[in-house]
Amino acid sequence: MRDRYQQLVTSSPGRFLARRVGLPEPPVLRRHRTGDPVAAGPVVLGSAPGGRLAKSIRPVLAAADVTVREPGPRAEARPVGQKPHALVFDATGITRSEQLRALYEFFSPQVRSVAPNGRIVVLGTPPEHCADFREATAQRALEGFTRSTGKEVKRGVTSQLVYVTPGAEDGIESTLRFLLSGRSAYVSGQVIRIGPSDVTAPDDWQRPLAGKVAVVTGAARGIGESIVDVLSRDGAHVVCVDVPSAASALADVAVRVGGSTLTLDVTADDAPRTLAEHLVDGVDIVVHNAGVTRDRTLGRMEPARWDLVLDVNLSSEERINDVLLDQNVLRTGGRIIATSSIAGIAGNMGQTNYATSKAGVIGMVQSLAPTLASRGSTINAVAPGFIETQMTAAVPLVIREAGRRMNSMTQGGRPVDVAETVAWFASPGSAGVNGNVVRVCGQSLLGA
Repeated sequence: MRDRYQQLVTSSPGRFLARRVGLPEPPVLRRHRTGDPVAAGPVVLGSAPGGRLAKSIRPVLAAADVTVREPGPRAEARPVGQKPHALVFDATGITRSEQLRALYEFFSPQVRSVAPNGRIVVLGTPPEHCADFREATAQRALEGFTRSTGKEVKRGVTSQLVYVTPGAEDGIESTLRFLLSGRSAYVSGQVIRIGPSDVTAPDDWQRPLAGKVAVVTGAARGIGESIVDVLSRDGAHVVCVDVPSAASALADVAVRVGGSTLTLDVTADDAPRTLAEHLVDGVDIVVHNAGVTRDRTLGRMEPARWDLVLDVNLSSEERINDVLLDQNVLRTGGRIIATSSIAGIAGNMGQTNYATSKAGVIGMVQSLAPTLASRGSTINAVAPGFIETQMTAAVPLVIREAGRRMNSMTQGGRPVDVAETVAWFASPGSAGVNGNVVRVCGQSLLGA
């Protein structure tokens, strides 16, 4: 779906008009293309005194062919042509609130020099794993810092916080590669947690899913279709699942990527058994993407609307997970990835059924994470904001424009933005990323 406003204000006459009257200017986001480097320029790496992660970050950046620079002078004093792509800061050495000054000292002189579509990444210690309450307080403060910088920097620059549990230092590479690259173009203001795990780095970071089998529900179009494309690009054989009425479109998607199809209503009583039988040799990646909306205010909502949305978006996923886990269809080291929504975090008028189902998905991820960890596997969720799809194209114009502009990027995302996040969760290198819910929303002004 075309964003005509963005096309207008990125033209020369439109840019002039926008700046004269103070209209928002959505940046042109640089998304990943095959062969792109992890970072489009040098990365400035800093650390608070006593930080434990800088020594792990350096070899990761070197392996990704990223040039590392030390902190330099203020932006206005830096020679022309030396804009960094990213500022990466190890904040694990901050154990008292007074030491938060280290954030200011590192970022203030340099933040304005970050190139368009650049990155800010702060790494800390999860507050629940800190040595005492003072350290936990200081580490929790990092969330306010990264979310605020994400709203200040603009120009397509993103800002993230990565909490790394002590002992999980070897599990940061997949996440750093994702956050520094164009794959995370529409992900900003997020808090990601990495825990200890047995991480197996892929042989080829360009095709990290080579030899893996993935299943994607709701695969015939929109976000599901894009997930199929990206997982296939990364090397997976994808089993594309959708309802029988979408069989023709589903076949087209599968043929294009060399995948296979299964027509299935995920709410049917025998759906979990049918899927398990189809995956008799096992599956490595399960993406619960099938979903529906049946919007109406609560007082006017018929029972059928409530029941259908909850069954498709939540209960069917639980039933499928039960069978795949009970029958060991999900292989060791497997990944379950669910699609939640910003509505499940912030709520939405006229969507009590939808918001309830998507908040339930978050609950499913958080409650199942320990069980999956005990099997050497993970479960995570993406929570899209306003994504340009056929569904959002049908939204009334005023509401659609509000959805596009109410985020730090002042534009809607694309299905590929969700798909790239799913692929990061699916990577063998993301074994320590478990129980996370990451918003793909351009840092929406709604929700936490």
